[in-house]
Amino acid sequence: MIRVEVIANRSVEENILDALKHENAGKFYTKYPSILGVGSSGPRMGDAIWPEENFIFVFWCEEDEARAIERAVVSVKTKFPNEGIKMFSLPGGQMHGSAGGEGEE
Repeated sequence: MIRVEVIANRSVEENILDALKHENAGKFYTKYPSILGVGSSGPRMGDAIWPEENFIFVFWCEEDEARAIERAVVSVKTKFPNEGIKMFSLPGGQMHGSAGGEGEE
C-alpha cells in the first residue's frame, strides 16, 4: 500500500476530482477541507491578508492507482501551474492487533 497526499488550492478541487474520475482512480479518500500554511506557492491563511486556503486528499492505494492519481494531478497542474498543487507519496502498511488490524498475531 502507498499513502498518497494531494495538497492544492481549494479553487482547483473540482478539477482534481474530475481528473481522478477520468483516470478511474482515487474513488476512496479522506479529505481535509481547510488547510492553512505557507508553502513554495506562498501563504494560504484564510484571513483578510492571505485569504486563500488549501485542502488535502489522502489516498491509500496500490502502485498502479498511485500512478493514475499522479497522472490526474499532473494534468490539472499543467492547466493551473500557479495554484500550488503538490503530490507526495510514501510506502505504508497496515497495523495488526489492537491498533485497528483484523486480529492478534
